[in-house]
Amino acid sequence: MGTLAKPAIVRPQFIVDQDKMIEILEQLHPNHPQWSTIKRMIRNTEVYTRHIVRPIEEIIEHAGFEQRNLIYMEEARRLGIAAVEQALTHAELQPNEIDLIIVTSCTGFMMPSLTAYLISHFPFREDTKQLPIAQLGCVAGASAINRAFEYCSAYKEANVLIVSVEFCSLCFQPTDNSISDFVSAALFGDSVSACVMRGTGGTGYRVEADRSFLMKNTEHYIAYNVKDTGFHFVLDKKVMSTIETVAPIMRAFTEDTMNSTVDQLNFFVFHTGGRRILDELVKHLEIDEQHVNWSRQSLAECGNLSSVVVFDVLARMFESKERTDGERGLLAAFGPGFTAEMCIGTWKEG
Repeated sequence: MGTLAKPAIVRPQFIVDQDKMIEILEQLHPNHPQWSTIKRMIRNTEVYTRHIVRPIEEIIEHAGFEQRNLIYMEEARRLGIAAVEQALTHAELQPNEIDLIIVTSCTGFMMPSLTAYLISHFPFREDTKQLPIAQLGCVAGASAINRAFEYCSAYKEANVLIVSVEFCSLCFQPTDNSISDFVSAALFGDSVSACVMRGTGGTGYRVEADRSFLMKNTEHYIAYNVKDTGFHFVLDKKVMSTIETVAPIMRAFTEDTMNSTVDQLNFFVFHTGGRRILDELVKHLEIDEQHVNWSRQSLAECGNLSSVVVFDVLARMFESKERTDGERGLLAAFGPGFTAEMCIGTWKEG
């Protein structure tokens, strides 16, 4: 088992709201024939504000993939260091007590990985293990949690640091003009998180079992087209029907591991793929709407933060102080593949 301590969430200083994003997109594509539909769909995302690493006026200029990646590297190091400092404090651990560092990101590229920069900056041990996860998109945060859980299950005294870096605004492509492009431009936000899973002790979400699932032949559902201008996000509308397939797996997983049904769980940490995804989870898992309140709040205030989302939602639960010792919960996220990662566990106080 392993216990997730309170995550640290560090947000960039610049903010863009929904109205401003619609205005920007209209300026870039004034003659698009489907503006009434586009506006309605952007409003329906229920994403009202997002944090971004540069002012929106700079983002839409697109100075080239090289310049964008330089921004990514600079901000990943700066905000990553700040998040790690807070996460270690939350976990009441020193850097030399960390055995494995996992970094998740799909919105830029670094080699060596951010793991190497962090180990050099902090007094982590030189034998600290590194695990960069670069191509799992939105599901990567939950995947990192599951891999940390498996590591702590194998090495009972181990502690794992998970750092997630997502600057989705750096993937904005001003010339892309499909409806899905516009909705994506208004959906994704930027943030960095850091979270420690303690092998022993600690307060937080104690993971007790995990499960991974890949729906075969769905690689085209969520993807990047990589071009000279960088990453171009591709989303097939069929992804909206995936929750109906995954829900029975989540139900069976809960029943197999907790000897209870999904509706008997006390809390849920769901990836905010969008309003529709959350609607589908409520519908097909047959859970109370209140169980996705924190996910909806994260979506409204920050947008879809890709691999950071599950940590943002978990941090909101910590701050709410609503959880009590012994409550049981399910964490799940979805991403390219089509991939689902889920884990189940108990809230642990002290």
